[in-house]
Amino acid sequence: MRVLAVHNFYQQAGGEDVVFRAETALLRRHGHDVETFTVSNDALGQTPRLQAAAQTLWNARMGRQIEGLAREHGAEIVHFHNTFPLLSPAVYRGARTAGAAVVQTLHNFRLLCANGLFFRDHHVCEDCLGHLPLSAVRHRCYRDSRSASAVVAAMQTVHHAAGTYRSDVDAYIALTEFARDKFIAGGLPAGRIAVKPNFLEASPGPGAGDGGYALFVGRLSPEKGVETLLRAWADLGGTVPLKILGDGPLAPQVEQAAHQLPGVSWLGQRDRAEVLRLMQDAAFLVMPSEWYEGFPMTLVEAWGVGLPVIGSRLGALGALIEPGRNGLLFQPGDAADLATQALWLWDHPQERGQMRLHAHQTFEASYTPERNHEHLMAIYAAAREHSAQGRSVLPKG
Repeated sequence: MRVLAVHNFYQQAGGEDVVFRAETALLRRHGHDVETFTVSNDALGQTPRLQAAAQTLWNARMGRQIEGLAREHGAEIVHFHNTFPLLSPAVYRGARTAGAAVVQTLHNFRLLCANGLFFRDHHVCEDCLGHLPLSAVRHRCYRDSRSASAVVAAMQTVHHAAGTYRSDVDAYIALTEFARDKFIAGGLPAGRIAVKPNFLEASPGPGAGDGGYALFVGRLSPEKGVETLLRAWADLGGTVPLKILGDGPLAPQVEQAAHQLPGVSWLGQRDRAEVLRLMQDAAFLVMPSEWYEGFPMTLVEAWGVGLPVIGSRLGALGALIEPGRNGLLFQPGDAADLATQALWLWDHPQERGQMRLHAHQTFEASYTPERNHEHLMAIYAAAREHSAQGRSVLPKG
């Protein structure tokens, strides 16, 4: 199959970028003819503000460029991972004009929420779901700027009203059933949203989990529940050693906690190989997120090495983690509940050992490259049929 894979990279590499590279490599390993086209948000600094705003709404130049690339490659599928803000929805029209089927992976909630997170002022926010995104402008949800938020809100409003998201995309990929339900509530066509989770390109295999510590891996920011994590470990009083990996705006708070709280250490950013090694040795991973996680690679990596996960009972995490099987759940934002779950899992090594086995079984059943390729081929086939026949035939998952 001939595929053109397209992605607008962020200024800081994130999970979407990792998935784009992994999925492109996966397709090539399976013999597909894949070309890539990428742009970077670094270019925004060289673009006048009004021009950037206009291009976010409709970048005709990029639409023509995608059309030309798709024709030149003979693409049967043009698979978009992120089009915001430099590519714009114009690229869908360009791909379709070239005769290719259009697939869009929904890595975040940008089509429904200005900041893509459904998170504002330290709490989940769905004010704009199913409504005109006036609240996003009022609260400066994108880059803490009323004008920038207005541009994103205009993009959402114009293209929902024009039917772009319903007519110009043959198949959407949501990462979880939870996310799929949100996009349906936001007006995307249910019959064209399939569920395909992220996957781990290569796992080092299960670890022994005998390192004598719990682990947090992620961006040190409010939506990741870092403050709840630190309050919980203050309550634990050094009973459960904790290693924190990552960086972000709350790094000074984490650094201070590492000096003040017994058993807590901050290791900063580490490369992926070391993260996986630390996961293999950890007793369990903590994911205290207070926003709707998409499908964090950290979760897949943890289960890939057989690491149980204590996560917040919120959004996708609440649906993916099976308490007592591959991890435990606690009430989001409730530090006392998190401390209780962490202490129980720490004090029950036999049950923890069983969870390690089940965590790896979860990975093998759903998150291997082979299983992901099967899902992707089914979605591509349905997208091509929809493109050719103009009717929705996409399976749910």
